Amino acid sequence: MLLVLAGIVLVAVNLRAVVTSLGALLDEVRDGLHLSGALAGVVTTVPTIAFAVFGATTPWLVRRIAPARLLVAAMSVLALGQLLRVVTDSPAAFIGFSALALAGIAVTNVLLPMMVKQGFPDRPGLVTGAYTLSMSVGAAAASAAAVPVAHAFGSWRAGLGVWALLAAVAVLPWLPSALRRGQRVERRAIHRSARISPARTRIGWSMAVFFGMQSIGGYAVMGWLAQLFRDSGFTPSTAGLLLAGVTLFALPFALLMPALAGRVRRLRPLILGLTAVCGVSYVGLAIAPHGGAVLWVTLLGIGQTVFPVSLVVIGLRARTAEGTVALSAFAQSVGYLFASLGPLLVGILYEATGGWLAPLGVLAVALAIQAGAGVLISRPGYVEDQAHSPGADGPVEAVEATPAAVLAETGPLAAPLREAA
Repeated sequence: MLLVLAGIVLVAVNLRAVVTSLGALLDEVRDGLHLSGALAGVVTTVPTIAFAVFGATTPWLVRRIAPARLLVAAMSVLALGQLLRVVTDSPAAFIGFSALALAGIAVTNVLLPMMVKQGFPDRPGLVTGAYTLSMSVGAAAASAAAVPVAHAFGSWRAGLGVWALLAAVAVLPWLPSALRRGQRVERRAIHRSARISPARTRIGWSMAVFFGMQSIGGYAVMGWLAQLFRDSGFTPSTAGLLLAGVTLFALPFALLMPALAGRVRRLRPLILGLTAVCGVSYVGLAIAPHGGAVLWVTLLGIGQTVFPVSLVVIGLRARTAEGTVALSAFAQSVGYLFASLGPLLVGILYEATGGWLAPLGVLAVALAIQAGAGVLISRPGYVEDQAHSPGADGPVEAVEATPAAVLAETGPLAAPLREAA
């Protein structure tokens, strides 16, 4: 059991390092590969697109490959992609190999909650807190160390490539299980989960919108916050440390929030409170990015612990493990499609305006929609009760659930997205 826990923690450490290390070295990568601001925006958008596309394939893969073997394969792909992207001079190849690395993370994003449920059925909240804390530690370490490592070796390539070693280490605890003979895929639960259709439910779409809006802010920050601080007069190393501070200051909250979300009777105050804290940080970054940097970073870190809360809510809105798998895959895949807009819009607006007021305004709109979707997912209910695919057993509730229907309930600031939907 301890080996499984160690494996989960080591895997989780890798799930954000590939993104935050790039954010800390974005200027050097842009210069080295001659990227425009818009193309740099594409680079910072790749994670969310990869998570959406490849995460959706995870239920299909689990039906064919034993979970431990799939996890080993995903971590190996992550290590390979990180190595390949630092040995190319082609922007297109860099983006392609980054997508390869992120494919490994995408599969793991969906797979890891299943591993927690299987390995620790009596302590899912505690282990979820441990692995979200590990994700934060990995993200902070990568953003803080990427620039010093690059300087030590004289190249941004070293600052990005070194994290492939961490992915290789994460494979080791899973090798005994993956190599064990007689490994068989547990098909029954996965087959049953395929009959649950979150796309037919308000819970499914509300969860996807909520997950997507919080991811817009999270990935925009990981990709661009260091650049904002550089533009405010900080050195590259200090900007990387401030980016690391977003996760460092949030560490205690990342550990406590999953347990708190699983125990409180009303989720709405918790979700709206974290959203408000994040909004205050955006205002601060807009009006005093240099003078109040530490305060804004602290508030931003606390506000972004809404991410582990979203993972817990996925479990709370499903009665069964099958429902949890289905809802997790749907919410993360669709949510990351929403989230792909964030870093791209930030890059385009940053290049067009030469400042940060417009990009922060877009993030504020996403935050308002997040608050509205948070109110919806706070309502009691279960995805299994709202919709099943034809032929499935269990109750069916007829629900008109579409992205536009959910966005229509998230407040007046959501009007542009409602029209687009």
